[in-house]
Amino acid sequence: MIINLKIVRIDSNYCDFLRKYDNKVIYNKNDKELRPFIGILFSINDYEYFAPLSSPKPKHQKMKNSLDFFKIKDGELGAINFNNMIPVKENNYSLINLNEKVSTMEELKYQKLLREQLLWLNASYYQIKNKSMKLYNLYNNGKLPENIKSRCCNFKLLEEKSEEYED
Repeated sequence: MIINLKIVRIDSNYCDFLRKYDNKVIYNKNDKELRPFIGILFSINDYEYFAPLSSPKPKHQKMKNSLDFFKIKDGELGAINFNNMIPVKENNYSLINLNEKVSTMEELKYQKLLREQLLWLNASYYQIKNKSMKLYNLYNNGKLPENIKSRCCNFKLLEEKSEEYED
């Protein structure tokens, strides 16, 4: 059975709600703009989980993969931040259409990057799934080193709170 990862955009109101309970839930604001929460979607136990993608940065080339960080194509295509993964429900995200017509060269470049990321991520599905499950289980069983645990969202708490969220 082939299971494909999906690239999705997360509702910022949902993230704002979760952030009331865990300050490690990512922000989508920076000094210049409101940027979408873009990441991959996969299942852990009975929940769908979103893990944010990071665009390629020069520092990714030098960084090492770890329990909570995974370089996409050795950092050439960015990285996945598993420490910031959050549970989501179908009404908390929308699929990104990578075949949508775009109007600017910048949007075209970004769409191309997302396509390349998705292709590489799907080819590495089992590695990504195993890494996310390992982090999730080590965190929930209290067996993560403190330096990694301190960077992670509280997965069980966020699962509970996700049940309380209403649009």
